[in-house]
Amino acid sequence: MERESMEFDVVIVGAGPAGLATACRLMQISQDSGNELTVCVVEKGSEVGAHILSGAVFEPKVLGELFSDWKEKGAPLHTQVTDDEIYMLSSDQNARLMPNSLVPKTMHNDGNYVISVGNLSRWLAERAEELGVEIFPGFPASDLLFNEDNSVKGIIIGDMGVDEDGQPKDAYEPGMELHAKYTIFSEGCRGHLGKQLIEKYHLDNGKTPQHYGLGFKEIWKVPSEQHEPGKVVHTGGWPLTEGASGGGFLYHLEDNQIAVGLIVDLNYKNPHLSPFDEFQRYKTHPVIAKHLQGGERVCYGARAITKGGLNSLPKMTFPGGLIIGCNAGTLNFAKIKGTHTAMKSGMLAAETIAHALQAGVDGGKDLDCYNERFEKSWLQAELFSSRNFGPAMHKFGTYLGGAFNFIDQNWFGGKFPITLRDEQPDYAQMAEVNAYSKIDYPKPDGKLSFDKLSSVYLSNTFHEEDQLCHLRLKDERIPVEVNLVKFDEPAQRYCPAGVYEIIEEAGESKFVINGQNCIHCKTCDIKDPSQNITWVTPEGGGGPNYPNM
Repeated sequence: MERESMEFDVVIVGAGPAGLATACRLMQISQDSGNELTVCVVEKGSEVGAHILSGAVFEPKVLGELFSDWKEKGAPLHTQVTDDEIYMLSSDQNARLMPNSLVPKTMHNDGNYVISVGNLSRWLAERAEELGVEIFPGFPASDLLFNEDNSVKGIIIGDMGVDEDGQPKDAYEPGMELHAKYTIFSEGCRGHLGKQLIEKYHLDNGKTPQHYGLGFKEIWKVPSEQHEPGKVVHTGGWPLTEGASGGGFLYHLEDNQIAVGLIVDLNYKNPHLSPFDEFQRYKTHPVIAKHLQGGERVCYGARAITKGGLNSLPKMTFPGGLIIGCNAGTLNFAKIKGTHTAMKSGMLAAETIAHALQAGVDGGKDLDCYNERFEKSWLQAELFSSRNFGPAMHKFGTYLGGAFNFIDQNWFGGKFPITLRDEQPDYAQMAEVNAYSKIDYPKPDGKLSFDKLSSVYLSNTFHEEDQLCHLRLKDERIPVEVNLVKFDEPAQRYCPAGVYEIIEEAGESKFVINGQNCIHCKTCDIKDPSQNITWVTPEGGGGPNYPNM
């Protein structure tokens, strides 16, 4: 097919904090040097921030490196952390408040802010456009382009107006080709192009398998008398038991709003476990419920989190580009924070590319000098010091793993003379259905706990009904013939949006994909025990439309 094309110096895939920080830093260097660059950012969401979901407590030092006058420029950091609590929940009623002296020092939040990362992304987009960056929301990068020498040439924007059988509709528009000297992939966790690049260029050779969590988040509007701006609560333990781990959070934002969420590690073993229902019952614990009672839930969403850390971090450069941020896996698990590290990885990428182009280096090269910049930065130091945090929790459990991490972080400063590794992929850890009893989840009460469909409604998710399904099966027989028999088809439960279901039709089981419900969390691509589901981008603008997540 003949496609129209556009040429840029740099194309950036994904308008999250990493991609936008990259764009801003590129243009700052361009203006300072007088060497004009053309930079384009494409974003699959209907607007910048529409697909962004994060806790989030934000460490502002990276923002100061990017814009020293961020306060004067009105960055949306309005609520500084005022109170920091960590609880271990031992049952559905009991909890223990952990004294600060027993908490890993990386989990203290002095000087940090409770923010909406979606709003931070919108603010960064405004700064990028002021600097001359072109930003195209609603344009998903669907495919890769390669030069004859096997280097990345750019991307193809997804076609619009294709029906469910893959045939053009009356309003069909073929996607454009965007060519670049260098292409940066900042798609967020489990980006479908990043996944292809890691495989094509063997970027994960010698690394432990990547590990993930599924993060849920709701925003509540609560009565003013129970609102404590800047209060931060983290929890471990209940309700995640029976071979599952993770942790919860509750943050008091501005305007009488509270963000509450649960992260479920995707290495869980019990095929009957429903992460969504674990989150719903989490909110009923007295430690959490007292903050929400009398309030109104106004938004819901879920997103996978890349949390393997330094042990799983792939080589971030390849011929013609880089993978950055959560697409690579730069989250600092010991801090439970990834926004500042994602932004820093992008700023380092911008400096590497800008200086290479200034020096006359041709496009399409492997800028592995990025590794030297990375290793000399505070980002490398942070990720090195947190390298054992996740593996310790996976190997030793919540309590013993927590004790190890306290010793590693507080006594050794993250330099414990042993590196722990978790060599088993998350999807491979699921046990067969007869190894665990079914979990009897309580029915939602409509006050603190809710059902999936009403929750998806609050995510403002929209896809055209008559479009090619973006959830692809490698083998259509596997869900019923393998996954249903061995695991009671866990896609029915691990999906936080009710996309997958088993129905009976003419006396036979049938696997149904309700793709219009998809909130782009990527869990199915990660957790399917047969690795049979591949997530690709739907038509531009499809998916959730989060207001301030």
